[in-house]
Parts: sequence; C-alpha cells; structure tokens
Amino acid sequence: MTVSHGTLAHRLIAEHLVDGRMEPGCQIGLRIDQALTQDATGTLVMQELEALGLDRVRTEVSVQYVDHNLLQADERNAEDHAFLRSACRRFGIWYSKPGNGVSHPTHMQYFGVPGRTLAGSDSHTCAAGSLGMLALGTGGLEVALAMTGRPLHLTMPEIWGIRLTGRLPDWVSAKDVVLEMLRRHGVKGAVNRILEYHGPGLAGLTAMDRHVIANMGAELGATTSVFPADDAVRDFLRAEDREADYQELAAERDAVYDLTEEIDLSALEPLIARPTSPGNVVPVRKVAGEPIGQSVIGSSANPGLRDFAIAAAIVAGRQTHSAVSFDVNPTTREILADLTRTGYTFDLIAAGARIHQAGCLGCIGMGQAPVPGRNSLRTFPRNFPGRSGTEDDAVWLCSPETATVSALTGEITDPREWAANEGVPYPRLHLPEHASVNRMTLEPPLPPEQAARVELERGPNISGLPSFDPLPDVLEGPVLLKCGDNVSTDEISPAGARALPYRSNIPKLAEFTFTRIDPDYPRRAAELATDGRPGPHFVLAGDNYGQGSSREHAAITPRHLGLRAVIALSYARIHWQNLANFGVLPLEFTDPADYHRIDVGDRLRLENLHAALAPGAEPLLRLHNTTKEETYRLRHHLPDDRRRTVLAGGIVPALARRDDEHRGGTG
Repeated sequence: MTVSHGTLAHRLIAEHLVDGRMEPGCQIGLRIDQALTQDATGTLVMQELEALGLDRVRTEVSVQYVDHNLLQADERNAEDHAFLRSACRRFGIWYSKPGNGVSHPTHMQYFGVPGRTLAGSDSHTCAAGSLGMLALGTGGLEVALAMTGRPLHLTMPEIWGIRLTGRLPDWVSAKDVVLEMLRRHGVKGAVNRILEYHGPGLAGLTAMDRHVIANMGAELGATTSVFPADDAVRDFLRAEDREADYQELAAERDAVYDLTEEIDLSALEPLIARPTSPGNVVPVRKVAGEPIGQSVIGSSANPGLRDFAIAAAIVAGRQTHSAVSFDVNPTTREILADLTRTGYTFDLIAAGARIHQAGCLGCIGMGQAPVPGRNSLRTFPRNFPGRSGTEDDAVWLCSPETATVSALTGEITDPREWAANEGVPYPRLHLPEHASVNRMTLEPPLPPEQAARVELERGPNISGLPSFDPLPDVLEGPVLLKCGDNVSTDEISPAGARALPYRSNIPKLAEFTFTRIDPDYPRRAAELATDGRPGPHFVLAGDNYGQGSSREHAAITPRHLGLRAVIALSYARIHWQNLANFGVLPLEFTDPADYHRIDVGDRLRLENLHAALAPGAEPLLRLHNTTKEETYRLRHHLPDDRRRTVLAGGIVPALARRDDEHRGGTG
C-alpha cells in the first residue's frame, strides 16, 4: 500500500493537528481557524451555542450568511433572519444580511485565506479549497463546537492526487472538469478521500474556476478538495483588496499520493448530468434535442463573474426561446455590481433573462420550481428528485455555456454544434481586474462588553432544541421504513418553500420527515408514541445513506419522531456524524445479504447496548428479528468519544453530563 506524503493536504492537516495519527482510517482532531453557517442550518447552530453556554466564539473568524431562505412569503423567514442577527451580535459573529450572496463565494471574496482551516454547516464549504484552504463541510453541531474552540474530529482520509494537463477547449469550462470526475467515479467515488488537484493544467484555471471543481467534490462524497495557492489565487485576492492575505502553498515536488488520477483538459467535451443524480453524467451531444422549459445560471457550483459574463456574451443581441424561463441568480452582491458596471446585466435583460437577487434560491428549492416533467437545465450542484420544489421534476446539471445556448434553442444543445452552425466564435471576455468590493454590507462582531447585553430575538416559529434521552440498554421496535441506495438528506428532511421555513421549528418540520419516500412515515411514527413519548423504531437503508446536504435536521427530526438506530450498508460522512451527534445509533450489516432478509414491520431487538458501546469494546453487535426469529451480525465505526455521545443521547447531553461529573469530582 502506498503511503501518502508531501501533499498539500498533509501539510494543512499537520499544521492543525490536535490529536490522532495521520493514517487513513484513524480518528484525528483539527484546530479550526474559521467557521461559517448559513440560515437553513444556522438557526440550530445558534441555539446549540446557547445550549453549550458559549459567551463568545473562539475562532479567528466566524460568519453567519443569510442566503438560502430568502423568500418572505410570510413572516417566518424574516423572523429567523432577525434571530440570526441578534445571535451574531450576542456571540461575536460576522453577519451577512439577505442579498449579500451565497455563503461560499462571499466567504471566498471577504474572508478566505490560504492555509487556514474552515468548518461550515453546509456540505459545499469544501469550495474554499480553491484558495488553498482545508475547508470541511459538517453538521451544525460540529461547527458550533468548533466555534467554542473545540477540535473538529473526523476520520483521516486518503489523499487522491488529480493531475491536470492541457487546456480547456472553447465551449468547455470548469463545470465539465468536475462532471468528468463524476462520470468516471459516481457519487460514492471519493468517500473518505481528499481530492488534491495539481499539475500544469492548473495554469489555465482561475480561482473561481477552481471553486466550481472544489464545490462539487461534495457530490463525489469527498471529505474535501484542495488546490494550491499560486498566482491564480494571488490574482483573486488582489482583485478583492486582500493581497496581503496571500501565501504560496503547494505540494512538495516529490509528493506521493494514496491514489492518483489524470485528466487531460484538452480532451474534455461538454457534459451534463441527467436526472436525478449528479453522478448520471453523459456527453451533451448524446442527449441533444431534448426540449427544455427552464435554464438557470448561478448557485455556489458556478458562482464566478465569468460564469455570468459568458452567458451574457452568448445571448447578447439574441433572444431566448419563448418556451424557456431563463433565470439568472447572481451569487454575490459584488458580482451583481460587477455585471452591472460592465454592461453584462443589460445584455441578459435584453435577451429575456429573469434577474433574481443574490442567493441560493432554486438550488435549495426556494422558488424557481419547474413545470412537472419538463426539463430544467441548471448550473447547480445537485439534482436529487424533488429538490427543485417540484415533485415530478427533471433537473439536469451542466455548464453555463450549455445552459445558455440551450436557452436560446429551446432544447438541450451542444454549444460547439450551435457555434459551428451559427458561425459564432467563443466569446473573449474582458472582465475588470478589480472587484466592486464593499465590506460595509457585512456587520462586524460587537465588542464583548456590548455583546454581553444582547438578547436573542426569538419569533414564535423558533421552537428551541429538543431534549433527547439516553440510549437504553435494550432497544426494541419495528422497522418503520426501508430505503434503497443513495438516499439523500433532501429525501429525509426535504428542502423547498413548504418545509424550510420551519427549519427552526423541529416539531413542525418533523411532519415532513421521509415524506418524499413514504408520505405516511410521520403518522406511523406518531402512532408508536406512548404517554407523549416517541416510540422507538428502526430505519433500514442501502449504500451511501444520507448523501448530499449537511443539514442536521435529517438526523434531528427522525430522532424527534422516535428513530433510535439506522441499519445501512454504508453512510455518507456528514450524515453519519449527524446521527451520532443526536443520539441515533448508525449501524452496518456485516453481511449485505441480511439487508434483504428484513422487511418493513419486522420487530427488531438489540440487547446489552451499554456494554457493546463501552470504550474499547469490540464494534460488533447482534440484532434479533423477533418477527422472523432470525439473528444478524452488525458493526459500527464509532470511536470512543462518539460512543459516549450516542449513549448519552447526543453531544449536548453528553457534554452536560461531563460537566456535572467534573463539578462533582472537584467540588
């Protein structure tokens, strides 16, 4: 087995290592320099900070962005925004108000620093790897703990070196690079791995191009992605008036990677992910001619000024197809200002584009829902079923070039074919060297003496964190749901304009749990309750359970309804952490065939859990199916600290118990 060394990822980890060994599969703890939250997850993070008794954040920088739930169809989202601002003022956190933009590119513009660690309560936090940061998406409770100064714990990943050669041809861009990785490896191909990009092909990729590639590393299941900090990063920081934050960072010349890959950029062609998975990638030419009803430019997966400017240059002097809604979602206020001062906004408007506010919007299903069954092309990172806000959706993921040309023709179109037929050369853009920097749109932390006097502003829709009881020694209950492979957190706790306004109201949000898979799950779970207490039950799942968003609601709401254990073939990293963080036992079959032997309604029983989860105990358990009178072998991958967490019912009660024991021992 090759042992990786000399990589940039190793250097970043080593410089922040607090405990553990840098060997793949070992548990490590990392010091976190920066933290970010967004409003779909941040309301819980702020309540968790309160529950943890924090006085003031201890990271170098922490920022709360309002970018997901921007629609104010009623008072609920606006009330949450007010709560978030008050919490930022109380805990010493920067506040980015609605309309400032998507967290990832905005953070890159104003706060990203090469060599720093960043923990974010959003799975696409990994996009900051484009600046030479070690940026990790994780659950909100993990971020809250990092804000208190505690290390972030994770499994040491393998380092996968991706060598880039050549130069992207005309009509092919950075989105096609990461789609090529997804075409080759699918949505599980980088689980427990860091993708480290290097090689001569980097010379043709700007910092924002790299952001596109790093962002969708999350769709490959990667722990994160890392790029060197080189001249492209220096140019970006200079444009943001932050060249002083630059430092050169790269792998050593003789770096050795655990795995290696090579992509010849010059050999790539326009690619597109079919519905309903980012891993279902084919060449655009193979699906050309499919009619479309919508085309959307934006999101954290294509956030750069260049991505909007290329669309504007393509449609300039032309008109988009009358059957197509051509939506443009600027990703930051700064980029919208730059588009406007360069004239590109006018070109888009004149061509029939619909210009929206800077934010996530349709990417999280907050507006811009497409017509059922009608193809929607989007430069977004995800196309899980129903994520758009339309149950019977047909969302495709592609580059700005493909999305824009298809908006002109009314059907999926290979932009190279269109350009050849129309005699259109690939646009050469003239972008400003200096960005429209405006830091006054961000509210800095209050001084400590003022912050201490701030009261949290709670609207009636903020329910508070649920109180969860410890794990019993014997766990018995029915299988309430059996899922297949690649179940996403969107299918566990849906996004969209109907559910997300309740993200601060756990009892209400729980009514949406698993409804994309089984609309009856919340009712059947409620029927198990006795004396007002939820009835314990199990959920079964296939491979890669919990892929996608980092939202911890997908662990909290089933837990609120009585879920105490999930038995799966394998898990996505962040959701596995979130389950343990809230006292749900994440188990795996040792024999995958046993998954097929258990049915919905079977009653399962686990015994002697306290001994089985004791520190140092073998990670093996026996599961008895009392309905079929069968026994199966299970395993878990919980290190000792997470065992204690699950036994206590979650991190917050575990810390409270530890504090009580400490006070009792020293009093």
